[in-house]
Amino acid sequence: MALPASRPLYLLALVACIALMGIALYLEHVVGLIPCPLCVIQRVLVILVGLVCLAALIHHPMAEPPARRPLAARFYGGGVSFLALVGAAVAGRQVWLQHQPSDQLPSCLPSLDYMLDVLPLQDIMRMLFSGTADCAKVDWTFLGLSIAEGTLLAFIAFSLFGLTQLFRGTD
Repeated sequence: MALPASRPLYLLALVACIALMGIALYLEHVVGLIPCPLCVIQRVLVILVGLVCLAALIHHPMAEPPARRPLAARFYGGGVSFLALVGAAVAGRQVWLQHQPSDQLPSCLPSLDYMLDVLPLQDIMRMLFSGTADCAKVDWTFLGLSIAEGTLLAFIAFSLFGLTQLFRGTD
């Protein structure tokens, strides 16, 4: 059985990224949920996955000369895979935090503006990626999944899609 052409698949992945960001913005601005540091990182990674999919959609590597086709196709598949795996790691960290006892969670962070004024960038990144008690709070669920669990599943799907594109090489 032949795989479908890659261009419609990248379009589908891009639409999924747009939908995820739409849901995130709806939950923030309409429902009133404030994103934690790990949520913000996940949003950035969803946007980056979407941008790679958009680039693959516009570039259409299968239109390249045959000698460059596999390299271009693998570049986009590898980019989606890498970003999605990083996203899965961040979402997995948040899911792990959500299942820890509340007395074992790290304390809340100061505001990002304050940290940017006072701390070096390396310390800020370490603190953001480690997560806080805010990241462990489950304020909203859908089908029994927290936002982080749903995002983890989305990143796993994106990584499988990217790996499929990475190793397929031709259209």
